[in-house]
Amino acid sequence: MADPFYIDPFHITLRLVVSLMLGGLIGFERERSSHAAGLRTHILVCLGSTLIMLLSMYGFSEFAKLDNVRLDPARLAAQVISGIGFLGAGTILYTGKSITGLTTAASLWVVAAIGLATGAGFYYASVLACLLALLSLWVLNEVEKRYFHGKKLRLLRIRADERPGLLTRISTSLSEQGHDVQKLTVEENEGEFNSMIVSLTVRLGRGKPITSLVEQLQHLEGVHAISIE
Repeated sequence: MADPFYIDPFHITLRLVVSLMLGGLIGFERERSSHAAGLRTHILVCLGSTLIMLLSMYGFSEFAKLDNVRLDPARLAAQVISGIGFLGAGTILYTGKSITGLTTAASLWVVAAIGLATGAGFYYASVLACLLALLSLWVLNEVEKRYFHGKKLRLLRIRADERPGLLTRISTSLSEQGHDVQKLTVEENEGEFNSMIVSLTVRLGRGKPITSLVEQLQHLEGVHAISIE
């Protein structure tokens, strides 16, 4: 009967190489989209998870021969799932009404799971999970852009002169383009006389590009700068 706590160098190499390839595929998609955690980060997370899984399963084989010693191959793997959270949290950013990085954080968590599965020799599940993750990141991203983009809220900040009726003209311009203003706040622009900062939370109209919104607002008299988050 083969020793369940022994693995030869060939299979160690195979699992690490497969891990590098699967993590690299998902990392390539994130890198292509210019996200915080890209190709190298995903590869390192996947490789590290695989190595920890190998260590957990085979790194203490000598202790398995001792009496009254029970080895649990999942003891180190369980810590990876919770420990990867700190890395994922670093990719999540909150700016105004927008939260970004959630998908990248989730992809890191999935890559860690793929690495653990690869380290355990669970190749079919690893490859299938990688393909499904890529399907979610590529295909569903296009579906989301096409059908749900208009439902997202954007924070619009406008630096303008304090002029009577300007807020009405800004609101009217947005409404005419099919955008829905959810919230509006006005504050003085410190350091500049007779200047204000207008912050609007806007739900973009479906099929309405941001560029046309900016161009329309730029033509309003008294508007000096526009930023969208």
